[in-house]
Amino acid sequence: MQGTVTMTTLSLRPAGQCNGSCLLAPATARQPRISWWRRQQRQTTLHRQQMQQCSVATLHNDKVDDRLGKNPCNFHPSIWGDFFLHYYDAAASSKQQQTWMVERADEVKQDVAKIVASSVAWDLHHRLQLIDALERLCLHHLFEDDINAALTQIRTVNLTDCDLHTVAMWFYLLRKHGHRVSPDVFVRFKDQEGSFLAKNPVELLSLYNAAHLGTHGEIILDEAVVFTRTHLEAILPSLEGSLAHEIKSALEIPLPRRVRIYESKYYISTFEKELTVHKSVLQLAKLNSNIMQLHHQQELEIITRWWKDMEIESKLPFARDRVVECYFWILGVYFEPCHSRGRIILTMVIAIATIFDDMFDSYGTMEECELLTNCMERWDTKFADGLPKCMKHALGKILDSYGTIDHQLASEEKYRMPYLKDFTIDLVRGYNTEVKMREEGYIPRTVNEHLQVSQRTGACHLLACASFVGMDDIATKDSFDWVSTMPEIVKALCIILRLLDDLQTYEREKLTPHVASTIKSYMKEHSVSIEIARKKIEDLKEHTWKDFNHEWLNPDNAVPRQLLERIFNLTRTMEFMYNLDDNFTHCQNLKDTIHSLFVEPYAISF
Repeated sequence: MQGTVTMTTLSLRPAGQCNGSCLLAPATARQPRISWWRRQQRQTTLHRQQMQQCSVATLHNDKVDDRLGKNPCNFHPSIWGDFFLHYYDAAASSKQQQTWMVERADEVKQDVAKIVASSVAWDLHHRLQLIDALERLCLHHLFEDDINAALTQIRTVNLTDCDLHTVAMWFYLLRKHGHRVSPDVFVRFKDQEGSFLAKNPVELLSLYNAAHLGTHGEIILDEAVVFTRTHLEAILPSLEGSLAHEIKSALEIPLPRRVRIYESKYYISTFEKELTVHKSVLQLAKLNSNIMQLHHQQELEIITRWWKDMEIESKLPFARDRVVECYFWILGVYFEPCHSRGRIILTMVIAIATIFDDMFDSYGTMEECELLTNCMERWDTKFADGLPKCMKHALGKILDSYGTIDHQLASEEKYRMPYLKDFTIDLVRGYNTEVKMREEGYIPRTVNEHLQVSQRTGACHLLACASFVGMDDIATKDSFDWVSTMPEIVKALCIILRLLDDLQTYEREKLTPHVASTIKSYMKEHSVSIEIARKKIEDLKEHTWKDFNHEWLNPDNAVPRQLLERIFNLTRTMEFMYNLDDNFTHCQNLKDTIHSLFVEPYAISF
């Protein structure tokens, strides 16, 4: 790690594998400046300037298309606007402070490395606790080799004398890292009546979380989920403090499905209050959080400036202005500084998918959507005559943005763009199919028929591909060929998102014309009430998580673990975004977490 850093520059190319070396990836003379991005944006849009001026003039005088002033879905505006174009903490952003933070973080990292090394001599329980703490504090990428070596070593440890809490932590951490250990380790914790011998809430919680990494046919894990959920729900009202918080959070989203970075600051506060981790670990967590925050603020400036250049919000006034929320979403896929380019590209792609979603869902007529689909299939605006000027303008900006992404790729990486384009075209075709279904009032006869279209219109197959585009050499042509086959783990991601989305948006979408949901299809297929249908769709989501876990633990999967981790993290973010509400559409639900992660630094003296 170098001791100096220039935060006025930021690499959009990958900095290589994190693996302990990306507390703050220093810029080099060859790395592009933010100002380069601004110049590039001007250059890529120059050839469309005449069309844009015409579009704007037409929009100002458009007296026919009254859709421009309507907001049929009642989308709430984002509260962030241009905030990250201008925000910076003067003290934290000073070169002197940055240099000190990086140097101090490197020193403390060496102290923590000694703790990790010495843990080889610890008992199993405390070794597992240390690994779990490093992961909850988002420090695991700094000690990746050490953690992987430790997990490989303890995989064959003798668990005979270990309590249920320790065994559950062992099972959870190993399966979370892709080791398919047997659930038979829990057999000795069952009594003759079939109940689990959990002595306290901590054991119940540990078993509950571990059991959610189960696959099909692992009956003891199914029984553990039912048993622990029942008992945790019963004791929760009598608990308080961090344990009550942990149980409540787990009942909403089990720990294996939660997004680490979203909760990291909570755990820093909790561990500090309860004195459960070494002070050096906490200090490193705070320094690392501040350093990452500076990176993320710079990336937010870039992505906000790109969004302003898109100018979609002024042309499609009820499209969701969610670029900060999009970036926050993608932060859950990869938060480490070395993945800067990947984050920016993936944020652009998810924001573009949102624009398409809103145009097809809320703006375009069936004829306009057909024409827009034709333009995307040809990847050209020359065929856009007949589109409203605002849609034509948006289409031009979207194609420009893909040109910007292409510019970010090295010559040997250019092969990635056709994959990204093909997935985008496939998404648009899916949206267009749903428009036809909506206009015809067609309800698919079965959930399976519904998913033939709707598992793709959640855009997750596109996002899975896009999550590879900005990564380094770990993403090979074989990886893109693999993701293009819609493998089972990607299919499970797509289905989980579709079911989560339908469960949370069903009531809102009844207020406006909308394509039928999987809930409607289940009601039609089985002639049941909405209450029963909702329960069955929830059950199907859990069933699909078992499909996902099976693929995650599949030893025959030749795809690098770092790429599979992106897909797992994408799936985790879906659980977060659609937990109890559609948090993306109702973006006010996210403002406190966004403010904490991107605006509030830790006060660290130097």
